[in-house]
Amino acid sequence: MNYNWNWGIFFDASPEGNGTYADMLLSGLMWTIVTALCAWVIAFCLGSVIGVLRTLPSKTANAIGTAYVELFRNIPLLVQMFLWYFVLPELLPQRLGDAVKQMPDAPFYTAVVCLGFFTASRVAEQVRAGIQALPRGQRMAGTAMGFTVAQTYRYVLLPNAYRIILPPLTSEFLNNLKNTSVALTIGLLELTARARSMQEFSFQVFEAFTAATILYVIINLCVVTAATFLEKAVAIPGQR
Repeated sequence: MNYNWNWGIFFDASPEGNGTYADMLLSGLMWTIVTALCAWVIAFCLGSVIGVLRTLPSKTANAIGTAYVELFRNIPLLVQMFLWYFVLPELLPQRLGDAVKQMPDAPFYTAVVCLGFFTASRVAEQVRAGIQALPRGQRMAGTAMGFTVAQTYRYVLLPNAYRIILPPLTSEFLNNLKNTSVALTIGLLELTARARSMQEFSFQVFEAFTAATILYVIINLCVVTAATFLEKAVAIPGQR
């Protein structure tokens, strides 16, 4: 059986009645970008806190940080997505659970929270590694200047650690961006879901997923390029 190639399918009207198939894919791309950015805000902020906890001299703080990382890092993302979307509302009080299930764009908010918490466990490990890679003299210098522990982390350790871990943080952001595709399983119409809908409507499977692949590659290249410029901009001369 020969496959009927049709690259002009992107300009055909979609059955949804909202423009063409190209518009459908671009809509999915928008949801992918917005979901990834919102999840990254949670992941970066929470991951930084957990990473700091894992480097504090307090055993309690270390235990809390380690428990978080091991819990969220060792459960598959797909399982976590189902737990957040299907199980959590059932565990809440009935009125609150019903409100969560009836919330507009519930798949989007669920995907953002799930991806944020999952990626935070990976960011935490990067932050921990960055802090521990710094010479001990930097921590001691903060103490010698009369800084509190919080001030030492804020003004001395974290600014230098973030510079060290910028490349792996870029990789984590790219993983976070690609992991948004898992959210199609709970009904989020992101890029992969839109490509899947396109091939189901038009039966042009190769065209649909080729376009999705190209869009993923373009956005990833944009992120890598921006991260490269950022790395050069914040580098300390002589310490790269």
